[in-house]
Amino acid sequence: MDIPITAPVDAQQQALMDRAVKHLVAHHSPNGTRVGWLMIASILVEAWDLYSIAFVLIFLREQFHPSPALLGLAGAGTQGGAIVGSLLGGWLSDRIGRRAIFLTTMVMFVVFALAQAFVPGMIWLVVVRLILGIPLGSDISNGYTYIMEFLPKGEREVMGNRWQFMFAVGEVFALALIAVLLAFALPHWLVWRLTLGFGAVPAAIIFALRYNLPETAIWLIRRGRFREAKQVSAQMYHDPLDFLPDQDIVIAQPRARDFFKHIWRDPIRRRATLFGWISCFAQGSEFSTFAFYIPVLFVLVGVSSVLGTDLVTMLLYMVAAISGWVGPLITPRIGQRGLSISGFGIVLVSLLVAGYAIKSGHTLILPFAAAVMLWGHYWDAENGITIASMMARPEYRGVASGVAYIFVKLPSFLAIFLFPVLFSAIGHGNATLFVAIFPLIGLLAAIFLLPEVYGYDGD
Repeated sequence: MDIPITAPVDAQQQALMDRAVKHLVAHHSPNGTRVGWLMIASILVEAWDLYSIAFVLIFLREQFHPSPALLGLAGAGTQGGAIVGSLLGGWLSDRIGRRAIFLTTMVMFVVFALAQAFVPGMIWLVVVRLILGIPLGSDISNGYTYIMEFLPKGEREVMGNRWQFMFAVGEVFALALIAVLLAFALPHWLVWRLTLGFGAVPAAIIFALRYNLPETAIWLIRRGRFREAKQVSAQMYHDPLDFLPDQDIVIAQPRARDFFKHIWRDPIRRRATLFGWISCFAQGSEFSTFAFYIPVLFVLVGVSSVLGTDLVTMLLYMVAAISGWVGPLITPRIGQRGLSISGFGIVLVSLLVAGYAIKSGHTLILPFAAAVMLWGHYWDAENGITIASMMARPEYRGVASGVAYIFVKLPSFLAIFLFPVLFSAIGHGNATLFVAIFPLIGLLAAIFLLPEVYGYDGD
């Protein structure tokens, strides 16, 4: 067995690694699209969890009579865990590899998703959901590394932006299951347990489909593991990278803190990454306040019955799925900047209309305002993580994706946890108008901060 070279990387070796990475980024892998969809598919699992708990909060309140704070913490539990998981999973992805992380996270999600169905009370539900969020956040930050490293520039931005489409699909599936369970007149305590526990099923399917995926060739190249990289490249790209040597080299482990220095040195990377963080924060806040509580809000303002609300909400997310599909398709035409400006602008106007509808008692306007809001949201939410991930070099890409996802999950956790209290304190209408602050922030950032980065090659 050959012993890897342990001398510092010289200029020639660095040039070879750069050449190999840019070569792969510029070429389409016959397997790249499949890999992209398998990574984006994990969003379906998150969407199932997020929206199923949003709908069954009514049943949890009915059975356990928790305080608003405890009810909010149950809803926000996975968001809190995902804050830890995003950064931890991204950091580990850069250090030990992408494949080890996605295998571990899916197994953990299956176990703890099932555990939700058997908890004896609210405190245990909160604990399980906090733990459940860790693999959820880890998988998202890791999944974006696969997308950015298996698809060429131009295609990877489109695939990365599809996460909102998959999010809507997961929500529609969750709502469809709830509708079926309600139609069979099952007791509400059984409905919420089955709904939360069933999230393990898509996670298990995704694990099985991903199991044989190899490590990314780009990560192997940046770690100096040339022999494995050439094997993966031959398998996934039909290109053995003959110009790379057959001798591995040992490269120092990337340090997470170097990521921030790397981003800050280049003005394009800096501005685009800052926008990605702001966009993630704004879209996470707007969704986790208004859209997350659409089922609760509809019932409270008298739009429909529980089953009727479920069906109306399912129709809304079918509209959102169409928006999530259209957004990536038009990205090559209008760019990432145009997509963000359009999305945040639509959300801002629709939230103002929704707040007026609630305050004035015109509740029939609310479903239409919600549909328009979701259409815009599924555009403005599509590219924050995509932009942050593609701005980073492969050595720091896991951390870059994880940090960006924290800016989604932290406001999501705080908003879901605290919004019931805000509802009670200032009323539904005023709370909805308050949420309009977030798309306004995103809109201003898109106009004044974001450079056009579609097709950017920073690897």
